[in-house]
Amino acid sequence: MRRILATIRFWTENARTKALPQSLLPAVLAFCMASQHDGFSAVPGLLAIAGVMAGHLSMNLFDDYFDYRVKGSEFREAMARKGFRARIAKCAYITSGRTGLKQLLTACLAFGAITLCIGFAIFLFRGTVILWLALATAVLGISYSGWPLRFSYHGMGEMLIGIMFGPLLMTGVYYSACGQWDWTTAFVSVPVGLLVANIVYTHAIMDCEPDREAGKKTFAVLLKRKSLMLASLFILLAAAYSSILCGVMQGYLSSAYLLTMLTLPMAVALCYLMVEFVRHPERKFSPRLWMGPMGDWKRIQSFNLDWFMIRWLLARNLLSFFCLIIIAVSLIPRFS
Repeated sequence: MRRILATIRFWTENARTKALPQSLLPAVLAFCMASQHDGFSAVPGLLAIAGVMAGHLSMNLFDDYFDYRVKGSEFREAMARKGFRARIAKCAYITSGRTGLKQLLTACLAFGAITLCIGFAIFLFRGTVILWLALATAVLGISYSGWPLRFSYHGMGEMLIGIMFGPLLMTGVYYSACGQWDWTTAFVSVPVGLLVANIVYTHAIMDCEPDREAGKKTFAVLLKRKSLMLASLFILLAAAYSSILCGVMQGYLSSAYLLTMLTLPMAVALCYLMVEFVRHPERKFSPRLWMGPMGDWKRIQSFNLDWFMIRWLLARNLLSFFCLIIIAVSLIPRFS
């Protein structure tokens, strides 16, 4: 039993649980919004949240599997030796010899099987709509970096993530919890999806050189020019907040949703840090309390990852606070 638990812990940690907020928060948000309807049932809703988490971990491991098969990860060390800023920690659990590709594939399929089992349980509650949503999400998730579509290698990975973790994810959890759909959730899922895509895109800008070396054509790689990368980042963030404004102006969202504008300072700070990354990549920054949790910062610095993590974690925290505000707004009617 101890060995089994150690194996589960090993693969869960390597599936990048730090990225779970970008799926967990939108899922919890959809669950809370669905709780306002008469058809709400907590059991299928909670199952959907669990399925989202298992699916996300499976997708992360599949991403490692397909990326490693393309070009290992030693090239990141070579990039670092050439003077480029490159994270060299990805797939370290493979390069260190602790496990291999066959075991990684088994772990991918295991998390995927858990997701499918949960999806089948929800199907018993809500019918075939859930099966179609689960099928579409599974195909898109594997196709993020897997053959034959390999969206992340053709500049469409960020868009795909935004669709999956925004409209598709929130539709699935919402429908699982209450068996229906409304326009409020639609307007909320768009900016949420954009902010999730922003996390991946921020990552892609900072990993532009290693990705180009590996032949991975992220959207940032396709743009080539740093000025265009930054302009796209600004547009992405502006679109997220504009979606909320549009929903309020059209009457689909209450004015309480304007409280999401409280996260604007985080968005502005992220834009500033990304501009500095392009202009002065060696400049150091320390996290501020209002930027949200940044983990064990001294440990991050010891691995020389502070330049990457302060921007990636800020993008993640921006999504988290954005979702938490909407969760609070959506629950107010129930407790008032």
